[in-house]
Amino acid sequence: MTLNDAVLGKEYIIDAIDTDGDEEMESFLFSLGCYSGEKITVVDKKRNLVVAIKDARYNIDPELASAINI
Repeated sequence: MTLNDAVLGKEYIIDAIDTDGDEEMESFLFSLGCYSGEKITVVDKKRNLVVAIKDARYNIDPELASAINI
């Protein structure tokens, strides 16, 4: 399942990043700390998702969230 399907407040482990070959998106997600094996939590869902990775929070859009498999 993707991050868009995550339950608020539940911690997940990133299974894979699937950007369909979009190296720029993959590089951006990696710079946020999104890579296989990393823990991630969805803190809020409205139009975009607020996610917690390590000790930081990021606001990501549904397109980016759909590339993150948990």
